[in-house]
Amino acid sequence: MTELVEAAPELRTRIGGEVIGSGDAGYDDARSVYNAMIDRHPALIARCASVSDVQAALDAGRSAGAPVAVRGGGHNGPGFGTVDGGIVIDLSPMHSVEVDPGQRTARVQGGATWGLVDAATHEHGLATPSGIISTTGVGGLTLGGGHGYLSRKYGLTIDNLLEAEVVLADGRVVTASESEHPDLFWALRGGGGNFGIVTSFTFRLHPVGNVVCGPTAWPVAATSDVLSWFRDFLPAQDDDLYGFLAVMTVPPVDAFPEAFHLHKACAIMWSYLGDPANAAEALKPVRDMQPAFDGIGEAPYPGLQSAFDGLYPRGLQWYWRGDFFGTVPDAAVAAHARFASELPTMHSTMHLYPVDGAVNKVPASDTAWAYRDATFSQVIVGVDPDPANAAAIKQWTVDYWDATHPYSAGGAYVNFMMDEGQDRVRATYGANYDRLAEIKAIYDPANLFRINQNIQPAG
Repeated sequence: MTELVEAAPELRTRIGGEVIGSGDAGYDDARSVYNAMIDRHPALIARCASVSDVQAALDAGRSAGAPVAVRGGGHNGPGFGTVDGGIVIDLSPMHSVEVDPGQRTARVQGGATWGLVDAATHEHGLATPSGIISTTGVGGLTLGGGHGYLSRKYGLTIDNLLEAEVVLADGRVVTASESEHPDLFWALRGGGGNFGIVTSFTFRLHPVGNVVCGPTAWPVAATSDVLSWFRDFLPAQDDDLYGFLAVMTVPPVDAFPEAFHLHKACAIMWSYLGDPANAAEALKPVRDMQPAFDGIGEAPYPGLQSAFDGLYPRGLQWYWRGDFFGTVPDAAVAAHARFASELPTMHSTMHLYPVDGAVNKVPASDTAWAYRDATFSQVIVGVDPDPANAAAIKQWTVDYWDATHPYSAGGAYVNFMMDEGQDRVRATYGANYDRLAEIKAIYDPANLFRINQNIQPAG
């Protein structure tokens, strides 16, 4: 740490962005991340404004033998975007989005958030698959695979990645694509931040304008019936229809009638990408389930993408656990119903996202994402603003996960994991782990990029 602090004056002369140390104004704000359960104190934070800034900051960390963390949007659950005593390479000043509507592509810098991408692409009636909260960083979500409202129709985020500009551990800058460094390109598509710092992504875009979307909700007592119906219904539908199921406490916001506020519920958030004239027919089976609340209507895609931003602002306490599922057997349904009735706080929830359709059409060996045969990606999150509730929300999350994990496919979406150890990392990459370890040994043999769901170099 001392060597890194001593390197700060020289680093300030080498980069165009800011270098912030513990004695500088704004340090506490600069070191904070989305999950307020994370409280780490890096020696330096380098807010990089260019690729050369990234190279200089990385060189400073490498030369000092200090741990290096890379931050895009800062949403990572276990806080891998920061590190005690090391250097944080903060890409947030690098957030430009360049759309080519003719080619239907977007070049996005590594510090951008999905809200910026959605706004820029929507001007042209285009979009690419991403998550469900627009403040999420493009980099972290993409490198972990990326799934969201468009995934049944258009695949994972990585299935729409055309190339990436990467700063490697030795400071070189390369382009990774199907034709250049294809081994690195394979590993980046789901392998997380293990292989370098991605300073820009180029994505394929698809026609997406307004969508028919919104929630339907039932009392929490109906969880077993709704989940049993949902697990069978959705996989049999056309890829234009997407819905994720949630157990939740209805927030006291205008979108829900006051009579529902703060009541526990089972809900499904729908999105229909087909002709709006056909939406009523596609959603008829949903309404036949007689939801107590129906908030479905037409909205611009960026409106759908940002619908939960206000409910989950920066600075809440978070604890995550995830798993992939082929289906949800009756015993797991019963566990979901039990834990839904025991939601510990208003923000705590479980989401069951579909990852079938177009996602399943890509062979498991084509990208680092190993679970191409999964139907659902589950996340359980204990969330609350009050640090005094941190232990309680963590315990609920762990107990819930323990009850459902035996019915899972074994591994999880890497972006839904805490720091759970090497066995979980191996389970998440399955048969692809050994190839990832070999590629890691080529591009980062010293494991400089280890503040992540770490893939250890082979050898």
